[in-house]
Amino acid sequence: MRRQFLTSTTALVLLLGAGHAYAGMDEAKAFLDKEIGPLSTLSRADQEKEMQWFVDAAKPFAGMDIKVVSETLTTHQYESQVLAPAFTAITGIKVTHDVIQEGDVVEKIQTQMQTGQNIYDGWVNDSDLIGTHWRYQQVRNLTDWMAGEGKDVTDPMLDVDDFIGTKFTTAPDKKLYQLPDQQFANLYWFRYDWFNDEKNKADFKAKYGYDLGVPVNWSAYEDIAEFFTGRDVGGKKVYGHMDYGKKDPSLGWRFTDAWLSMAGNGDKGLPNGLPVDEWGLKVDENSRPVGSCVARGGDTNGPASVYAIQKYLDWLKAYAPPEAQGMTFSESGPVPSQGNVAQQIFWYTAFTADMVKPGLPVMNDDGTPKWRMAPSPHGSYWKDGMKLGYQDVGSWTLMKSTPTDRAKAAWLYAQFVISKTVDVKKSHVGLTFIRDSTIHDKSFTERAPKLGGLIEFYRSPARVQWTPTGTNVPDYPKLAQLWWQNIGDASSGAKSPQEAMNGLCADQEKVLERIEKSGVQGDIGPKMAEEHDLAYWNADAVKKGNLAPQLKLDNEKEKPVTINYDELVKSWQK
Repeated sequence: MRRQFLTSTTALVLLLGAGHAYAGMDEAKAFLDKEIGPLSTLSRADQEKEMQWFVDAAKPFAGMDIKVVSETLTTHQYESQVLAPAFTAITGIKVTHDVIQEGDVVEKIQTQMQTGQNIYDGWVNDSDLIGTHWRYQQVRNLTDWMAGEGKDVTDPMLDVDDFIGTKFTTAPDKKLYQLPDQQFANLYWFRYDWFNDEKNKADFKAKYGYDLGVPVNWSAYEDIAEFFTGRDVGGKKVYGHMDYGKKDPSLGWRFTDAWLSMAGNGDKGLPNGLPVDEWGLKVDENSRPVGSCVARGGDTNGPASVYAIQKYLDWLKAYAPPEAQGMTFSESGPVPSQGNVAQQIFWYTAFTADMVKPGLPVMNDDGTPKWRMAPSPHGSYWKDGMKLGYQDVGSWTLMKSTPTDRAKAAWLYAQFVISKTVDVKKSHVGLTFIRDSTIHDKSFTERAPKLGGLIEFYRSPARVQWTPTGTNVPDYPKLAQLWWQNIGDASSGAKSPQEAMNGLCADQEKVLERIEKSGVQGDIGPKMAEEHDLAYWNADAVKKGNLAPQLKLDNEKEKPVTINYDELVKSWQK
């Protein structure tokens, strides 16, 4: 008879009194032997110590059925298929870990927020919602939870300081609202073998007057895209760029995932620009959103943003495979692995595991890749001190509408799948790093040559410039869905880039005005600014030592700059 089918309280008490028939250290040791082995930053003794803590802490919840959810990623499939059954065997808490599409996760968490109905006991929810969670106060802040109500179920070996993404999940009130489970960045991807080919190097230098290498700015990226598009490489015509353009919800991620920041939209500041962030949303000194359009001091429709959209459209049309214009995010993802693309400005490291499979046209026979990843180039409005791209940080989130005992059981499971015992092995499966100790584990030093620069990037000082959506965004679900609809109008040719961004900022401001009118976010909700022209707000920004909104540059094609990849990696190691 299985514990989860027992409904009688008496039977349950009798069963639990029978000792470790269903859960305990025997199961934990079997899991460590079979699944973890040497792949942990902890010694075997410390692994067993951490597992013993889980066994003991879970006893009050043994027999409970809980449900948690995350989006569809290799990392989460591993958790659902391997770690959840192991946790159940070790603790006696039955976990159903659903893996669903990212849009569905957002929709369901919105439903739980609006209705108070407990749909899931634990959520791996993007840190992009940090501004939403802080302002609506519908999730438990983990700082207070770990010190108070959840103290008895907080792993003493958790080591919050070891997580590399907690800056992204901490609100302006200095409280931690979410704890990272997986992270991946969007970086520049290129064919290292083609860039080191002597004929390609000589031809490029002859045509452009500088060395072929990793582009530091968009001017160089554009030259490289032009150079490779239509070029014969190994007997086939190749393309200099890859992207996607279908009017589809995934087109929104292409831009909310910090495309504008790479161009130079918003202000300086890490993890996000202040007072104007990379969405062009401006906040006042009390973190209240005051506008999105240039007319209110925002930057969503400013010169830097319009330049970003124009470059996206130009490159997609001129240098990408023709079918890319009709593709979605998921359809475009595998294209570089087919071997006919020289570079991609914006490539998610979550694709790494699929890009290193033996036998692919982009892999060498010895298991090393023919490609590398490097920091993305920046546009002509970008200034040193600004963020340079996006990092996805799926993070454990506990809703206040979840009953305390269920939240505690879910918190135990969350800590199990991000524990030091488990994290190195999980990271080898999914390559979505969350712990500094894991990134520096010797097993990744050994594996680094086969991962195309991923480990070098995560060990580098550059990684801090890749950050998720920040706290200026007061309602991520409502605002994020506006992007693909407006930018889709530019992608389809129905509107100019300026018209599309005017439409986007106006739509964002309608949402901000509705939230302000409702008063639902109290004294940290939107408070719309009065309207003036671009010159007024630019002068106001400069006077206060800020940047955004910047004036239009006379020349948006700056001097192209490249850097040798191997020299770049050496500079990080210094």
